[in-house]
Order: sequence, then C-alpha cells, then structure tokens
Amino acid sequence: MLSFITSTLFPVLILLLLGWYFVRIQWLDDSFAQSGSKLVFNVALPALLFVSISQSDFSQAANVPLILVGLTGTIIMFVALVVLARITVVSPNAKGVVVQGGFRANMGIIGLAYAANTYGQEGLAVASVYMGCVTILYNVLSVFILNFYQIGFSAPTDQIKGIAKNPLIISIIAALPFSYFQWQLPEVLLKTGEYFAQLTLPLALICTGASLQFRSFSSDWYNIVVTTISKCIIYPTLLVTMAYWVGIRGMSLGVILLLSIAPTAAASYIMVRNIGGDHRLAASIIAVSTLVSLPITAIGFGALSTLGLL
Repeated sequence: MLSFITSTLFPVLILLLLGWYFVRIQWLDDSFAQSGSKLVFNVALPALLFVSISQSDFSQAANVPLILVGLTGTIIMFVALVVLARITVVSPNAKGVVVQGGFRANMGIIGLAYAANTYGQEGLAVASVYMGCVTILYNVLSVFILNFYQIGFSAPTDQIKGIAKNPLIISIIAALPFSYFQWQLPEVLLKTGEYFAQLTLPLALICTGASLQFRSFSSDWYNIVVTTISKCIIYPTLLVTMAYWVGIRGMSLGVILLLSIAPTAAASYIMVRNIGGDHRLAASIIAVSTLVSLPITAIGFGALSTLGLL
C-alpha cells in the first residue's frame, strides 16, 4: 500500500496542488487552464489513447466482461441517484448536477494516471478501452438528466452529435484495428504520438488543479456531501463488487477500481455551464471530490491488495 501511495497517489496530488498553487501566485491564469485543457482534450489525450491501444494486445485491452460491468453498474448508479435527487434535492437546478456528479468519474485524466502509474502500458491499454466505452454512456446520461431538469427543456441533439465527434472516442475507435490486426505505425508517427502521450497526464493534472474552485459550501453542504459519498465510495464499491461477482480479479479489478474511484470529472462543469444548472455547485463538487478521493483511493486499493484480489 505504501508503494501505491508514493508511486501513484503522491505524483497525482503534487501535480494537482502545483496547478492550484501556480494560479494563486499568478504564474498561470484561467486562460492557460482553458487553453491547456483544450490541447489535452483535442490532441494530447487522443494521442495517448491511440498509442496505448494500437500498440497493445487486443485480446487483453478489450476486456468485454469489465466493460459490461462498467456499463451496467453506471446505469444502476444513475437510476439510484435520480430517485435520491428527486426525493431529497430541493432546487431543480441542482438535481441534475447532483446526479451527474455522483457517477461521472474523471477517468480520462486522473483515472488513466492511476492506471498508468500502477500497471504501466498494459494497464493503460485496458483502462483506455474501458474508458472509451463508459465515457459514451456518461455523456448520454449526463445530457439527458441535465436537459430533463432544465426549465424549458432543450433538445439534446447538439450534445449527442458532439459525442460522435468526441476526439477521445474517435482515437479509441481508430486504434482498435491496429491492436486487433497488429498493424505497425510508421516510426515517425509512433514517435510523434509518444511525445504527445508523454505530455498528456502532467499537463492535464496541472490544468485540473488550476481550475479547482473552493467556495463557501454552507448553502450547498448537503448536495456536496451526498454527491461526494456517491462518487467516491458508493459508485466504486458497486462496480468492484459486481466485477468480483463475475470473476474479475487481478489487474482488471484494479483498473475498474482506479477508474471508478476517480473524482467527479472536470467535464461535468462544462456540460452544466453549457446546458444549464447550478455551475457553482458543479465546481464545488469537483473540488471536494478531488481531495476526498485521494485517501479513499489509498484505502480501497490497500484493502483489495490485503485481500489478495489484485
């Protein structure tokens, strides 16, 4: 467990805190965080996903039982959060934010960083394919629930089209034939892709840290607590339990833990802002869940390791 904390969690925490600190001392500003995040989302992260999947063994990377557990568990968690929000969350503008924040994990940045630091290239490939499939579901469910609670329901057509144009999804689909048929990339393209891949996680974590917003939580404490517990404890526990029931062990079990236990995704704030809803609550949920998820990740990974399941 100590090795996991020092080799996986501490590097992630340090880069997040550096991003937050650099903004406070004005070395970085919001425009850098926005531009850096755009570079990560459109170029660097797709390159990382493409290289990691295309150079991997397809039979290992495309873990169908793992993906089915992720999809099924996410739908179960989504339905439970919808019922909970309908009963206990007062503000209509906060209902969709709580639901989305309670299941939508930051797999693309923090989850992949966990998997890469813990399991190397093999774990990164498995995590990348899993992330691609579950991310599509994340977007569909988020678009639906945020639109559902918006006053003056707006058609989600543009958001659905955006899913099809998502650079992460495109890069994963493009990489799968290379992995399946074991096609080799030209050396110059492979090297260029590797350079971008190496840029991805440090820049993404610094930009995520730079965008963290800690505000007064007094008026939103219930929504933040419920969402953070759902995202950091209940959701990963549900997915790991389901994975265990279907016989998943070892690295695959570790991957589903690390990706599902990642904090609420930064993309959830952008979607709330674009579609409507309480974007200040969304920013607070991201900040709190990011801090809370780190010690919980250490405890969860340590517990599975002690039980001999990883």
